[in-house]
Amino acid sequence: MAEKETFEMARKSCFDLKDQAWHDESFAFAERYRNFLNLSKTERECVASFAKMAVEHSFVEYIPDETKAGAPGYLFIGKEKAVALYRPGKVPATKGMNIVIAHIDSPRLDLKVNPLIEETEIAQLKTHYYGGVRKYHWLSRPLAIHGVVVLNDGSTIELRIGSSKEDPVFVISDLEPHLSYKVQNEKKVTEFYPGEKLNLVAGIIPDSDEEAKNRVKLAVLDILHEKYGMTEEDFVSAELEVVPACIARDVGFDRAILGGYGQDDRLCSFTGIRALLEAETLARGGVAFAVDKEEIGSVGATGAQSAFVLNTLAEILTLEGERDELTLRRAAANTNVISADVGAALHPDWQEVQEKNNAARMGYGLALTKFTGVRGKVGASDASAEFMGRIRRLLNEAGVPWHVAELGKVDEGGGGTVARFLAAHGMNVVDAGPPLMGMHSPMELAAKCDIYATYLAYRAFFERFL
Repeated sequence: MAEKETFEMARKSCFDLKDQAWHDESFAFAERYRNFLNLSKTERECVASFAKMAVEHSFVEYIPDETKAGAPGYLFIGKEKAVALYRPGKVPATKGMNIVIAHIDSPRLDLKVNPLIEETEIAQLKTHYYGGVRKYHWLSRPLAIHGVVVLNDGSTIELRIGSSKEDPVFVISDLEPHLSYKVQNEKKVTEFYPGEKLNLVAGIIPDSDEEAKNRVKLAVLDILHEKYGMTEEDFVSAELEVVPACIARDVGFDRAILGGYGQDDRLCSFTGIRALLEAETLARGGVAFAVDKEEIGSVGATGAQSAFVLNTLAEILTLEGERDELTLRRAAANTNVISADVGAALHPDWQEVQEKNNAARMGYGLALTKFTGVRGKVGASDASAEFMGRIRRLLNEAGVPWHVAELGKVDEGGGGTVARFLAAHGMNVVDAGPPLMGMHSPMELAAKCDIYATYLAYRAFFERFL
C-alpha cells in the first residue's frame, strides 16, 4: 500500500530536484539566450535572429508554389515581424501537428508619426506607448531607438542608436522633487506622468542661422540627413521603437537570475525556436511560431489572430500535396499547442496579490497554466482535463521540473495570451512558460533554471508528444 505522503503533489524547486551538472547546463543555456536578448530588442530583430538560426540548421525559406518537399526544415516569414519554423515529423502533417507559439513584441514606446518638436530651445521626440507599460519605468533612464525608415526613394535604412557604448542615448527627463509636489505627488501613479509628456530629449545645439525658427529642431534634422539621408517627412514611413539601452545582466550574488528587457515573451520565443531546431526525431510535424502584437490584443497582419498562423499551416500541407480547406480544418482540430508565455512569479514584497497554492514560483521550473483570463476567466481558453493529463505525463516522463500556476488571485487582476486564438480552430491548447518578476518592466527577472526547464519542456513536446 502506498505511503500517504505520496498522495500529496510534490512541489520542489529545481535546486532540490537537479544536480550540479544540470544547473551548469542551465547557466550555459542562459548565456546563449542572453546573447539573443541583447541583439533582439524589436520584432524585426527577433525575426532576423531566428531566420539566421534556421539557415544555420539547413532550413530553407518557403516560397509559395516554388518550394518543394524534402528539406530538413522550412522558414516562413510574415512581413518581417512574425516567423514560423517547420520540421516534418513521423506523422503526416495532415494528421495534426505540434505547435509552440510565443510572441516577440514587448511593451515599449513608439515614436509618433510626426515626432520631432522644439520647446524652450530643446529638441524632443514625441512617443506613444505600446502595450501595458508602467510609465514611471521609462523616466530618467538611458533609452535607445531601434527600427527601420523607408525613405522617399523607396530604400530602407535600419537604425539602432543607443545600444552600443559609443552611441548617444535618449532620456525622458523626470521632474525634480523640488517642483513636483502639486503637479505629481498628489496624483495616482497612473496619472502623475501623462503619456503626452513621455518625450525624449534629442538635442540642444541650434542651427547656425540666427534668423531661422526652431533652430535646434533644424540642427537635429541636419544631423539626421547627414548620417541617414532622412528628412522630416521620412518619419511618416518609419517604425522606430524606443527600448531600454541596457544589456541583460546577472542578478544576485549567486548569479542564478538573468535580468533584461523583453523577456516577456522573447524568452519563450527563443526557447521554442531552439527546442525545435535542436530536437531529435519529431513525433509529429513541429512548428515554432513567433508572432507580433500580443501586447495589444494579437491584432494586425502579424498577430496570432491574423491569417499568418492558418496560412502557414495550409502551406505546410501543400508540401504533402494537400490543398483543400477540409483537410486544413481537420489537421488544425488534431493539432496540439503550447501557448508559450511567461507567468507572474510570486513576489516576496507583494504576496497578497497571489494565491500561494496556485502561484508561479521562481526557481520551480516551467509554470503550467490551465487557464488565464480576467476575473471570471474572461479571455481564457481553459485547457481540457484530458490535454492537461497528457501534458503532465509528458513532463514527468521527461524529468522536466514543472509546477502549476495562475495569474493572481480571483478578482485581483489577470491577463490573456494567444491561447484562445489557436483554440478557436479546435486545437488542444495549454499555456506554459517560466515565471517572471517585474513583468513589463525594462528589467524583467527570470531564473536561469526556469529558462532551461522551459527549453527542455518544449523540446520534449516536439520529440515525444503524440
